[in-house]
Amino acid sequence: MEKDKKKTKFIYQPEYPGGPKELTKFIYAQLKYPQSALESGVEGTVMVEYDIDYQGVVIATRVLHSLGKVFDEEAARVVRLLKFDVPRNRGVHVVFHQKARIKFTKPQPQPAQPAPMQVSYTTVSKTPEPAQKEQEKEGKTYTYTIRIG
Repeated sequence: MEKDKKKTKFIYQPEYPGGPKELTKFIYAQLKYPQSALESGVEGTVMVEYDIDYQGVVIATRVLHSLGKVFDEEAARVVRLLKFDVPRNRGVHVVFHQKARIKFTKPQPQPAQPAPMQVSYTTVSKTPEPAQKEQEKEGKTYTYTIRIG
C-alpha cells in the first residue's frame, strides 16, 4: 500500500478561475480604448504590477511601463476588477505580486449595418371548415412576416 504524499509546497499561488486564457479574455472584454486618445491614435502596451491579498482581491496596482495617463488609468481599472481563487496557505496571510501586459489598439470603425430586410407574403386556404359554411367562398387568409437581419 502506497503512502499518501504530503503537499510539497508551503505557499500556493492564486489562480484566476478558468486559467490564463479566461484571465486574458476577461481583461480584453472589460478594456475600453480611452475616448480622449482617439484623435492621437496611440497604440502600445501598458505593464501593470498588482498585489493580490489572501482573499483573492486585487488591493494595489503600479504601472511599470506607461503609455500615457489615460491608458494607465484604464489598465489599472481593469486589473482592479480581477478576482482570484487563493487556496488556503496553512493559515498564513500572504500578499502575492503579479504582472500583466495590457495591449491597447485603436478600435477599427464598424461598417454600417444594412437595414434589415423584410419579406411578407399571404396564403389563402380554400378548404372550408364545418363551422363556417357561409364563408366557403372566401376561405382563410394567413399573413406571415419574416425579418432577416
